[in-house]
Amino acid sequence: MSDTVDALIEELREEATRDRPAEDTPEIGIVMGSDSDLDVMAGSESGRPGAYDALTDELGFEEQTSYDDPPEARFTFETFVVSAHRTPELMYAYAETAEDRGLDVIIAGAGGKSADLPNMTASIAYPLPVIGVPVQEKSVDSVIGMPQGAPLTAVDAGKSFNAALSAVQYLARQHGALRDRLVDYHEGLQDGVAEVSRDLHELGTPAFKTRDE
Repeated sequence: MSDTVDALIEELREEATRDRPAEDTPEIGIVMGSDSDLDVMAGSESGRPGAYDALTDELGFEEQTSYDDPPEARFTFETFVVSAHRTPELMYAYAETAEDRGLDVIIAGAGGKSADLPNMTASIAYPLPVIGVPVQEKSVDSVIGMPQGAPLTAVDAGKSFNAALSAVQYLARQHGALRDRLVDYHEGLQDGVAEVSRDLHELGTPAFKTRDE
């Protein structure tokens, strides 16, 4: 195991022993098997939005990059690359220490046919809830294939945005402010559908189809 991996594991384990206020620790952890998964897990300008976009743009979270200098936002998340196959010791340390480091829920994404990170993270972090994200279609069977007694919630391939919404739904049971943010987001979706419906009706189909040209 490399010195860099050793150092990161030690940082995670040291943080797990510290007594920090809940508001200074991230509520959500986002992990992925490779930085090549980042466009799916975070979101891409050229693709669909991801978990990062849902949390920051829609629900008012901030990304926490230092426990010693937390963001001003009350609700935060952290992001790591943790490979189940290349750095299994790091994956184990991350999941094993997650609850003691203040996390309430983990979003874990992995690609390929052997997308084991969500499953293994869920097993090690239990009873902390884990939401699995298959980064690709071929990853779905691997992510959802947990045996009875080893729970893992999962979203459809590539939909880390939905994973973030689900994570905040868990948190909203204890935090009324997050419930309100979820309701506001959903009402915004409803307003968008209503506006499109009205425009289609009032403009008529041909004009509606060319309205942005």
